[in-house]
Amino acid sequence: MTLPAACKSSGILFPATLLILVTLFILDLVLGSVNIPIESIISIVTGAETKDTWINRFYDWRLPKTLTALLAGASLSVAGLLMQTLFRNPLAGPYILGISSGASLGVAIVIMAGGISGSIVASTLGLFGNLGIAVAATAGLAVVMILLLFASRKIESNITILIIGMMFGYITSSIVSVLMQFSASETMQSYVYWSFGSFSGVTWSQLFILLIASIAGLVISFLLVKPLNALLLGDKYAVSMGIDYKKIRYIVIINTSLLAGIVTAFCGPIGFLGVAVPHLCRSLFVTGNHRTLVPACIIMGGIIAIASDIIAQVPGTGLVLPLNAVTALFGAPVIIWIILRGTKYGRGIST
Repeated sequence: MTLPAACKSSGILFPATLLILVTLFILDLVLGSVNIPIESIISIVTGAETKDTWINRFYDWRLPKTLTALLAGASLSVAGLLMQTLFRNPLAGPYILGISSGASLGVAIVIMAGGISGSIVASTLGLFGNLGIAVAATAGLAVVMILLLFASRKIESNITILIIGMMFGYITSSIVSVLMQFSASETMQSYVYWSFGSFSGVTWSQLFILLIASIAGLVISFLLVKPLNALLLGDKYAVSMGIDYKKIRYIVIINTSLLAGIVTAFCGPIGFLGVAVPHLCRSLFVTGNHRTLVPACIIMGGIIAIASDIIAQVPGTGLVLPLNAVTALFGAPVIIWIILRGTKYGRGIST
């Protein structure tokens, strides 16, 4: 597709996807174990609602949950896009390459360290409360990511890098298993629930941290559009275009760690979104141009995340499904489609 045709297609699709996003956002505020009437939500927003039950449920539960889903979906999708571009591997992503396992290890240390060393480690990492958990998750993710990039300098095969990333995931998962063996049942149960993934239970103070980190990461991603497009054509081409490859790679490492790490800290290791959504956007917008893909991933990531949250809440019942189970139902078929279709990565780029 030529650039003008792609722009015309994007001009039609972006308003449509934004409309879908707004609709799902409203539905996530309305639907749940107890549905809040749409007129009551309007009254709450305008300040006319007098029923404390609706007001408390809206501000303490529904609104922060929906905003968290929006930010998490956008952040994980863009993080997946960055990794796929950096590794030039269509199956690269925080979950597939074991990056989320590193973040999980950091959180596991915070949650379960008390069962091994009293409360010394837990109190140290948790000194700043929620910020301590976020820092621990981001640090764990960054360590695995740096190891992967170091390996990528020595090994040319993307498949080999993918396997090494999976091995890193197994190693960190093994360490978590050892921590669980020596942890109290209460802390172990807390970690297991966290690992299921959920947008619920995020407080306004946590949401503020998530908002700042996500916005910062997404802004950096927009600034990386030109070098990301060049990287798709190869490292040598990027260097010939005057791009400092080592510097860009370092920025991508930090930015991906920021986006995926902060989401994993507060929502758990949510799988498949980071892998599947970028491919969905490439197919929907028929382009590999990051100038289109970055905002597309933000919107589509929010759509899929909010839709998954609505399904996980099972509206009208008291049942809550693990969020990872719902995202897998969406992401796994997309990944299978990628493999069967055999799409050449980066096809349709218009820089």
